[in-house]
Amino acid sequence: MSDKEAVIELVKRLPADVSLREIVREIEFIAAVKEGLNEIDQGKGVSIEAVEQMIEAWTIK
Repeated sequence: MSDKEAVIELVKRLPADVSLREIVREIEFIAAVKEGLNEIDQGKGVSIEAVEQMIEAWTIK
């Protein structure tokens, strides 16, 4: 599915009274997820272990 088709499908699923700002937020979310999945496919992902270590470093005082 192309990006344009994905946005059209998204807009079709949203309620009629959705704001333009909310539509933009939804599109940005989808774009970020697609970028992340592409990075993982290219081997640029971060392991769950590395993420756990980052979180631990942030939360330990």
